[in-house]
Amino acid sequence: MKILIIAGSEHFLYGFKKELICALAESGHEIVVSTPTGSMHAELAALPCRIIDTPVDRRGLNPLKDAKLYRQYKKMMAQEQPDKVITYTVKCNVYGGMAARKKKIPYYTNVTGVGTGFQKKLLRRIVIFLYKKALKNVSGVFFENDANRDVFIKNKIIGADKAVSVNGSGVNLEEFSYKELPGAELPDEAFKTDFLFLGRVMKEKGIDEFLCCAKKAKEEALDAAFSIVGGLEENYKERLEALNADGTVRYYGFQKDVKPFIERCDCVVLPSYHEGMSNTLLEGAAMGRPLITSDIPGCQEAVLDGESGYLAQKSNADDLYDKIKKYLSLDVEARNVMSLASRAHMEAHFDRKEVVQKTLEVIL
Repeated sequence: MKILIIAGSEHFLYGFKKELICALAESGHEIVVSTPTGSMHAELAALPCRIIDTPVDRRGLNPLKDAKLYRQYKKMMAQEQPDKVITYTVKCNVYGGMAARKKKIPYYTNVTGVGTGFQKKLLRRIVIFLYKKALKNVSGVFFENDANRDVFIKNKIIGADKAVSVNGSGVNLEEFSYKELPGAELPDEAFKTDFLFLGRVMKEKGIDEFLCCAKKAKEEALDAAFSIVGGLEENYKERLEALNADGTVRYYGFQKDVKPFIERCDCVVLPSYHEGMSNTLLEGAAMGRPLITSDIPGCQEAVLDGESGYLAQKSNADDLYDKIKKYLSLDVEARNVMSLASRAHMEAHFDRKEVVQKTLEVIL
């Protein structure tokens, strides 16, 4: 059987779906991947799959470009003749789904978050209309949290019988192995506690709230560092350069391998506004890092509030700062207890092997 996987990012596929690609190939299936060529091309190409370079404007709203993408997917499916199609992320779900439906190929959609489109009234109507059209004959839709699933069912995009719940992409517990907290053993000896923002640098990931906390901490001379790892999705370049220059934050840009940064930090912070299931939180927790994140679906699931980290009010910098100071007040023993609780929570509920197995059971 030939399976076509459509996604908007090589980084996403390699980082979170390589185990699924390998499992499908090991089951004897031919895997073809459609995604834009990016920084992880060599790594993805080393997997048992064939890659078709397909540019996707993930955040753009140009109807002409979207129509072109739909035509590209239809042409690709006509040439490849896949037996099944799997799609990830909004545009790939919508236009890949429409193309598969048109070609009468069984297809499976993965909702990794409802995204910006559901936050704005007019855009929400358009996205719902497009999703209804794309998923009319879908074989199954995977959801990373129950709130996203309920949005699709409530808006009659799909019936409840098509919905499949999984714990996000899960996390590779071997790759992201447990590491003891660094304590005071950090490169910059002036800081004892390193708070790490790990994610795309954009407003909806809560970067403004994180920067606000970093400024407050500097003003109050708290014994803390604020590090940022992630590519720029929006125009924060000059602001970050200035804050980096005066020591308010340490910005490392996009990194292919985030593990060294997680290992070096004491706590992962993600004040996101909305998530499907935050992979960065799962990775941080798997390595034994306490988490401070927003009290929203897609983030809540990764944290045992008060045990493995803290939940803060969405888009509330003051509450986020209170949680950061609360973590700073913990002694070494309490932090270690949180660290172990974080790892144990991942082992109990977010092992990627289980997510892959459930996916295979539905698709094959």
